[in-house]
Amino acid sequence: MPDSLSPNPANRFQGLAQVYARCRPGYPAAAINFIVERCGLGNGSLVVDVGSGTGISARLFAERGLRVLGIEPNAEMRASAEAAAMQAGVAAPTYRDGAASATGLADASADAVLAAQAFHWFEPEPAVREFRRVLKPGGWVILMWNERDEGDPFTAAYGVVVRSAPEAAAIEMPRGQAGNALLTSPLFHKASRTVFRNEQTVDEEGLLGRAFSASYAPREPTLAEAFATALRAVFARYEVNGKVVIRYETSVYLGQRPDDGAQ
Repeated sequence: MPDSLSPNPANRFQGLAQVYARCRPGYPAAAINFIVERCGLGNGSLVVDVGSGTGISARLFAERGLRVLGIEPNAEMRASAEAAAMQAGVAAPTYRDGAASATGLADASADAVLAAQAFHWFEPEPAVREFRRVLKPGGWVILMWNERDEGDPFTAAYGVVVRSAPEAAAIEMPRGQAGNALLTSPLFHKASRTVFRNEQTVDEEGLLGRAFSASYAPREPTLAEAFATALRAVFARYEVNGKVVIRYETSVYLGQRPDDGAQ
């Protein structure tokens, strides 16, 4: 994923494509349906998914009959997205190398620009300027995140373990505020945030995979083993029939490029 926060955020996910594709949650159908309706998207609309990773969000929009182009700088993640199977009759997204501030796309070429679980990795001002440039007048920016809903006891206990990772606070706290860049941007109007409920049912292996798919999960063997032990203990405390449910709030931020013809 794309342009900021570490010397090279794309490299933070090196080696994680397989576990990321297998263990990350999707997004609720209600959120996708809301976006499609609110943004007036339909057959032939082009959605550019910036920081598309392994294609989790790109495929959901393709399944709605939209044309989807994913922009992803991490070659391993991009290859995973390209290899993913699609439902019969659904046109697969296409993917290319690029960054949030330099997508390589033509001016006014996209109906919507999406960043799902990605915008917090971007330098916000260059990114929103690039998004406006590639959007058609009247087109929409869509920022979307799954965040833990720690009103749920298991999810709260899981969150305690996740936050024990050394870099967790440095990434999770800014991520929670990243959508404000769109809400306050003078480049877009009709800005809004809407929240949907989401959940992910996993077994013990899936829980560990979900936690270790984070870029800030510990990699040093001793720390990683302690992290895994703590996760297994939380799983054992809350599992029912070998499963637990991670609860999320899915935030959808929208902003529309004014239909003024200006670049």
